[in-house]
Amino acid sequence: MSDLFDTEDQASEPAPNRPLADRLRPQALSEVIGQQQVLGPEAPLGVMLASGSLSSLIFWGPPGVGKTTIARLLAKETDLHFEQISAIFTGVPDLKKVFEAAKLRRRNGKGTLLFVDEIHRFNKAQQDGFLPHMEDGTILLVGATTENPSFELNAAVLSRAQVLVLERLDLTDLERLTQRAEKELGKALPLAPAARDALQEMADGDGRALLNLIEQIAAWSVDAPLDPDALAKRLMRRAAKYDKSGDEHYNLISALHKSVRGSDPDAALYWFARMLTGGEDPRYLARRITRMAVEDIGLADPQAQSICLHAWEVYERLGSPEGELALAQAVVYLALAPKSNGAYVGYKAAMRLAKQSGSEPPPKHILNAPTGLMKDQGYGAGYAYDHDAEDGFSGQNYFPETMKRPVLYQPVERGFERELKKRLDYFSKLRSQRKGS
Repeated sequence: MSDLFDTEDQASEPAPNRPLADRLRPQALSEVIGQQQVLGPEAPLGVMLASGSLSSLIFWGPPGVGKTTIARLLAKETDLHFEQISAIFTGVPDLKKVFEAAKLRRRNGKGTLLFVDEIHRFNKAQQDGFLPHMEDGTILLVGATTENPSFELNAAVLSRAQVLVLERLDLTDLERLTQRAEKELGKALPLAPAARDALQEMADGDGRALLNLIEQIAAWSVDAPLDPDALAKRLMRRAAKYDKSGDEHYNLISALHKSVRGSDPDAALYWFARMLTGGEDPRYLARRITRMAVEDIGLADPQAQSICLHAWEVYERLGSPEGELALAQAVVYLALAPKSNGAYVGYKAAMRLAKQSGSEPPPKHILNAPTGLMKDQGYGAGYAYDHDAEDGFSGQNYFPETMKRPVLYQPVERGFERELKKRLDYFSKLRSQRKGS
């Protein structure tokens, strides 16, 4: 949870007037709720603290999971001066002052833990500016980001820092936080058990958001515990975290795609709805759904592509929200359709082979000979016209003469591809017979 006040402000201001999130800020790492995957005895931070060797860190996780609090407590446990800046409000002159102060502090025997909130907001040059001060020990950098560090941070910074993933708080964590808040407030929340569960669902894994909601509820005067409906009327439900250009965008479309591939229409509809409620462009979803039909269903159900294209067209004609139902129907159809990536795999194999084989020409017998010179060179010589064959199949070779015949397309025993496999096997058998004779 982010730090809202300096220590001096906390000391001077009466505790009841401070925000609940500030009053409940842990005073030791053992008081932090959740994040045992990084704080436990055998977890990265636990091991570092036990060995007395703390390295630069990048905390990657959603809002309200304790990134700032953990950084502050790390400084306290390692006797480092805690310096906090935000990449949103800090420019190059400000950074120079921070580094100069850290150098002076170091000469006086005191190290500095520099906590950089939203570190991904710094550009490449600004990020590079941290490197010499990290390397000479002037600062121990702890950065916090809600974005994927692999995409947002320089490789040089990442090579000098360990990335630790902080997770959204689960319902057990949020219940513990609720109980801690009630103890601080000196009273229980006026909520029925189902409403208490609904409140924690509203927080969406964000501890700070939960405490802000609890602070609102604690100020209400009610005659009886509220049920979920009464709570919903008094509180605006928190919008789900969704960034149409960030990690959540890619995570959710991946979840939708894999649910379709896994033939789970309920899960597919859920992730489809999650993206729509997050504000995703339905046209993007229409495009990705059509891609699923091509990539994961293919010729096992050739109709799947047409259904996706028709759903896309319906959306364009009806718009939102009516047109989104057509896209939802396409999602359900794809999830229940037989699956095959045979054509997709065959296409990729053909692309690899095309790159490897360079400029191999087609065999001369399938080349046209519009000029006498080309005919003299053997173009078209020996070509067998398939329609003249008794079964409409000549069995000739159509690959470059120096290439061993590859197998690129391998249909599966599902859906319409079962029929295509029969045809492929039939032609393979005829080809072997023609070659033998």
